[in-house]
Amino acid sequence: MSSILLRSRLVSRLLKRNRRLFSSDVASTPPKEPLIGAQALVSDLSPPPPPPPPPPSTEASNASSGKAWNFLKYSLIGAITGATATVGYASYAYSVDEIEEKTKALRAAPSNIKVADDAPALEKFKNRVYSSAITVPAKAAEVYIDARRTIEEQIRGYTEPYAEKLLPDLHPMERHVFTLVLDLQETLLYSYWTREKGWQTIKRPGVDAFLEHLAQFYEIIVYSDYSNMYVDPVMERLDTKHCVRYRLGKAATKYQNGKHYRDLSKLNRDPNKIIYLSAHARENSLQPENGAIIKPYKYEMDDTALVDFIPFLEFVARNPPADIRQVLASYEGRDIPAEFIRRSKEHQRRMQEQKQQGRLWRR
Repeated sequence: MSSILLRSRLVSRLLKRNRRLFSSDVASTPPKEPLIGAQALVSDLSPPPPPPPPPPSTEASNASSGKAWNFLKYSLIGAITGATATVGYASYAYSVDEIEEKTKALRAAPSNIKVADDAPALEKFKNRVYSSAITVPAKAAEVYIDARRTIEEQIRGYTEPYAEKLLPDLHPMERHVFTLVLDLQETLLYSYWTREKGWQTIKRPGVDAFLEHLAQFYEIIVYSDYSNMYVDPVMERLDTKHCVRYRLGKAATKYQNGKHYRDLSKLNRDPNKIIYLSAHARENSLQPENGAIIKPYKYEMDDTALVDFIPFLEFVARNPPADIRQVLASYEGRDIPAEFIRRSKEHQRRMQEQKQQGRLWRR
């Protein structure tokens, strides 16, 4: 009985141990790989497939497009530079009339191209291409000429006198009268500025007697490079007896090389009978041969230059020469009033000598 119990206990213990061993083996054994693993091993033995083609290189395409863009950009810059240089040279070397004459054939070329209706298609194509190629420079020439004329007209409005004839025609009864053109600053008056009083205008000594006396013999004109907004009110106070017939301001001058010049040829008067009296007659006039230089007035209280000029101007008016420019040229580089007095005394001396000689012969 006891042996049977021992056997049964040994069998139960062995069964329990076998179960633990079996369960541990099952848990510890890794899962089997699927069949695809075997296929992969087989495929590894075969040669690998060729690699796919590489994608297109973006750097090469960017480089090619960049070269094309640079070529277009530099071509455009070169064309603009060449056109600008051509326009600049043409503007400097030729007048607008000369350019219009030289481009006359070019501008007329597009209208002269005519193609017959029965002309071959190739001939029509060639004529159309030629017409398109010639139309662009022809239109460019027309645009340039129109633009240059417009610009020159605008500039001329600022640089040229406002009219070809600044003065109306003389009355037929006054055709023999000489024209005395007077500058304003440092000739009839002097303007200066001080911090305390601002601008001050001083009338030159003797200006009233000068204007009133010579108005009997001359057509007197004031020609200034100041604006008429300044000239007119000043002359209203300076010329209370209205001895000056006309007043010309900056708009009547010619602007050239950064300076305003008096253009006596626009006065509508005979240049042989014009005297321009100014302290700067050689510097601010386009006709210096008509200039008579007077000492500039700088606010000297004992100034007598205007009064000193009266004898010379009156003598010219009473004994009019054929061309006043020749008379003024004989006084070149000399003080006209002093030289006139010297010549007058010399003439009187000679006349006295001639009279004495005549008396001697009569005896």
